[in-house]
Amino acid sequence: MSYGRFLLKRGLQGVVVVWGVISIVFLLRFITPGSPVDAVAPLDASPELRQRIAEELGLDQPLYVQYLDYLWELLQGDMGYSYISGIEASQIVVTKLPATIELAVVSSLVAITLSIPLGVISATRRHQPADYGATTFSLVGISTPNFWLGIMLVLLLSVEFGLFPTSGRAFGFVEAFRIMTAQGVSAGADAMFQWARHIVLPAITLGTYFTALITRLTRSGMLEELGQSYVQATRAKGLPESLIRYKHVLRNTLIPIITVLGLQLGTLIGGAVITESVFSWPGLGTTLINAINARDWPILQASLIVIGAGFVIVNLVVDAVYASLDPQVVAE
Repeated sequence: MSYGRFLLKRGLQGVVVVWGVISIVFLLRFITPGSPVDAVAPLDASPELRQRIAEELGLDQPLYVQYLDYLWELLQGDMGYSYISGIEASQIVVTKLPATIELAVVSSLVAITLSIPLGVISATRRHQPADYGATTFSLVGISTPNFWLGIMLVLLLSVEFGLFPTSGRAFGFVEAFRIMTAQGVSAGADAMFQWARHIVLPAITLGTYFTALITRLTRSGMLEELGQSYVQATRAKGLPESLIRYKHVLRNTLIPIITVLGLQLGTLIGGAVITESVFSWPGLGTTLINAINARDWPILQASLIVIGAGFVIVNLVVDAVYASLDPQVVAE
């Protein structure tokens, strides 16, 4: 199988997955208690008013008609309108999505920067203090709940020492970069600094589990590769240990790590709900929580569909990178 056919196959599978997500999200509205009419109609609404609202929302149609209409509207880019604000659901989601992606990407970069060197050090210094320290760190990171860590960081670094803001987001990275290009380096540097101050604590909170997971995965992968016969052969040829460690051993270890990185990045995008709630981060997670509380089904459905599509896109990119590193994946 060629590389192009491999990507096409994965892309078609992704389309099927997105369709499944859309179908499940659509059905959630009918299997959960209550009715969307309750979110729109006044508390003292008469049965006639409720019936008219249901007709306006298309809820009086058979289920299959509503489903086909919903699919057709999605193909046209129409995700409906918020029951609460009357704003297009797609507009709200597109506005909130960059903050969530920004938080997930920064958390991933922090995790990768810390975890892979820690895993390499832990594997190459097995049963030494550095190994015990990295192992303990990964154990604590995996065992620590994100919501508790976020609250503790706010109490310690924000409330007690005043080093970081307690919540919110002044502006995004793109806005800070625009300030730099429009107002000069001095104003841009200050904007970047303010952006970094707001995102540090949420990124650490969201990326701690990720860091611990990749550290353990890197360590186990390195230990397995270091025991392979090709490592002994390269050492017998007199190659430097650093070349063996990073060019050969770490490269082979990165293949499963990349898969986990992609899956975890999708998880971070969809799983930032708790972190965004703790830090009042204006992202998709906060929007999703508010939509659930208000029973704002168009916003809820649009958020879940975008999160599901994000998983599919990230996994498609991971498959492409994985296949480029290991051609045997394409042959299979």
